[in-house]
Amino acid sequence: MAKLTKRTIDGLQPREKDYFEWDDELPGFGVRVWPTGRKTYVAQYRAGKQSRRFKIGVHGPLTVEEARKEAKAVLGDVARGEDPQQDRATRRKSLTIEELVDDYFAAAEKGLILGKRNKPKKASTLYVDKGRAKRHIVPLVGKRIVREFTAADGTKMMRDITAGKTAINEKTDKLRGRAKVTGGAGTASQALTLLSGIFTFAASEGIIDHNPLRGIKKPAVGKRTRRLNPKEYRALGKVLEAADDEIWQGVVGTKLFLLTGFRLSEIAALMWPELDEDGHCIRLDDSKEDASVRPIGQPVFDVLATVSKEGENPYVLPGPRSEGGYYTSLDEAIKRLTKKAGLTGVTSHTLRHSYASVAGDLGFTEITIAALLGHAAGNVTQRYIHHLDSVLIAAADKVSGEVYRMMTTDPAEVVRLPRRA
Repeated sequence: MAKLTKRTIDGLQPREKDYFEWDDELPGFGVRVWPTGRKTYVAQYRAGKQSRRFKIGVHGPLTVEEARKEAKAVLGDVARGEDPQQDRATRRKSLTIEELVDDYFAAAEKGLILGKRNKPKKASTLYVDKGRAKRHIVPLVGKRIVREFTAADGTKMMRDITAGKTAINEKTDKLRGRAKVTGGAGTASQALTLLSGIFTFAASEGIIDHNPLRGIKKPAVGKRTRRLNPKEYRALGKVLEAADDEIWQGVVGTKLFLLTGFRLSEIAALMWPELDEDGHCIRLDDSKEDASVRPIGQPVFDVLATVSKEGENPYVLPGPRSEGGYYTSLDEAIKRLTKKAGLTGVTSHTLRHSYASVAGDLGFTEITIAALLGHAAGNVTQRYIHHLDSVLIAAADKVSGEVYRMMTTDPAEVVRLPRRA
């Protein structure tokens, strides 16, 4: 066998039993091919009279060059008289949850933790996950030994978060920024889901035999049914028309949010190359976790026509203080604007839910609404078409048109749509 490369490893076929292929350039570095087709990188060495095999990682998420670099480090430790496999076993026995959390995010930042559609988690998702771990998981159970953690411990953590034990209001690094951390059933459920994912990672690394949190019942979180009515749409529309004291990214971002029903992160990180006016859609970048083709109506392009591209920055809503970055305070802008409009209980999710509700009022089916919102069920259409169906385009145009009319017309002049049962 010559030097291991991606091409040669991809070409290795599974057999009835697992087997190894070794690299001629770096002795001890190889890849193990399992009957299932799974391929894992290893570094093999001798410790005294014993031969040890150190698992480096899985081929695919880990490139051959990344694995080779790790193998060199492992074999270098061996040359200095260390025993990496024994050290790993010792560390596993005493590994704390806080240390496991650090290992998890280190792997995630290398693209080794897969999220939706089996793609590496995007930076914005990791940012939220890190905050959740830092403010809820680590303070409550960070010092616990991973191997000793039980389902009962997970349940207790969840109850403590629900009761507000980790609630805090503190200053952040941002200018005049504050972090208001609350508890509640929703927060507890999300924290447990994240910790369960971290334990699944630990099991895949051989740190534990199984995920002790699998199957734990989470608190029931009530569905958020708040939506905007025509009067509220008009009130917010008036504020947006006269928002001279608000940063333009916040105004435009809120308008796009109302007219598309996109997720907050999708609006904030929207890029100019993703716009396809001829195709009446936005083609979210394949590198993004929620990549998809999404139909949009003409009112959206009318709003985008008012925005000028800033230099080489690819983002529609560029960050005011960062070259090449995007506006990261859209959620705060929405809160300010809705407050000025006199609206209460309105979040970014409310605007997304309102868009879906308008689509329902117009009589569109659940599968159509799912496609407009970018839900997994809606993406079934994208498996076999490159250009969106004219029905979806017409639906997006009709829904955004109705939202625009409610934003710009007094309720008395709007023809009320019959509510569906």
